[in-house]
Amino acid sequence: MAATSALTPQAIRDARAEHSTLRERDLADQLGISEAELIAAHVGEGVTCVTAELDPLFAAFERLGEVMALTRNRSCVIEKVGEYANYRSGDHAALVVNEEIDLRMFPGHWKHAFAVEKSTDKGVKRSIQVFDAAGDAVHKVHLREASNLEAWDAIVAELKLSEQSDALTVEPRKPVEGAKGDAEKAEKLRAEWDKLTDTHQFMQLTRKMKMNRLGAYRIAGAPYARSLAPKSVEALLHRASEKEVPVMIFVGNAGCIEIHTGPVARIVEMGPWINVLDPGHDLHLRKDHIAEVYAVTKSTRRGPAISVEAFDAEGALIAQFFGVLRDDDAAAGWNALMADLEDSFAEVPA
Repeated sequence: MAATSALTPQAIRDARAEHSTLRERDLADQLGISEAELIAAHVGEGVTCVTAELDPLFAAFERLGEVMALTRNRSCVIEKVGEYANYRSGDHAALVVNEEIDLRMFPGHWKHAFAVEKSTDKGVKRSIQVFDAAGDAVHKVHLREASNLEAWDAIVAELKLSEQSDALTVEPRKPVEGAKGDAEKAEKLRAEWDKLTDTHQFMQLTRKMKMNRLGAYRIAGAPYARSLAPKSVEALLHRASEKEVPVMIFVGNAGCIEIHTGPVARIVEMGPWINVLDPGHDLHLRKDHIAEVYAVTKSTRRGPAISVEAFDAEGALIAQFFGVLRDDDAAAGWNALMADLEDSFAEVPA
């Protein structure tokens, strides 16, 4: 059942003014509302309701030139700088594929969108922000100094919805699906796993067996999925940096997955966060949210693909890390790094 916030838009605006230094997501959590409701309360005051349809949005994104693309979940944020070139539309799934910005979008989750102008000490910050039915962020596009600022006003006018309201109705957030598996199907799972020729076939396999990713990992066991200590993720980032091994990092939510392919150089730990702070790529990961980690091997036509996959205590996928298999030297470096990681952080079942 959809619901409107118990707070009026004016009360939300007053809270925003009182806590001007808090990030939107943190303030929304503090107020017990969604981030989208917080943004919507400022419609007419630097915020414009715009279409959430992918085709017009991504045509607009491409016109903006260099921007920062941001995708997040509860525990991890990825930011990439680049242009939205090579968009491919689709009713159920769409893509942006280029060297800088690499996205997989699922339009069914793109429900609310806003063009946002926010005054700061460093000038006006402009962004287009998309949210799901529960008001949680799906994807954000932030303009930069090098963006095509001259196109902004025209783009907002083209995307603008006829109805502009500062009160937003959202749906209850769907609970995280915990591990779903069936131990009695373990042998069948392993037999079908052996037949994989592409990593994308794995989700088809789990659906067919009425399992999910985490449930399958727990049941399959070695050599398919090997449990690692939670601290293996930060070790992975540090060692990939030290050994100059390029990686693929997948971070997403139900509506969007964003991918980084390349090196990770500057690794900075700040409190519970481990961060990658590189030119054109930032990653912010809550180490204390990591509850389970698996080293997972799936067969491909190019050979075994080994990933490191981190989950939170509720079973939500936080991030995935893969090697760059298209380059033989990079693939060899990744495999060596993984062998070292497993030697250091493998967890022995109780």
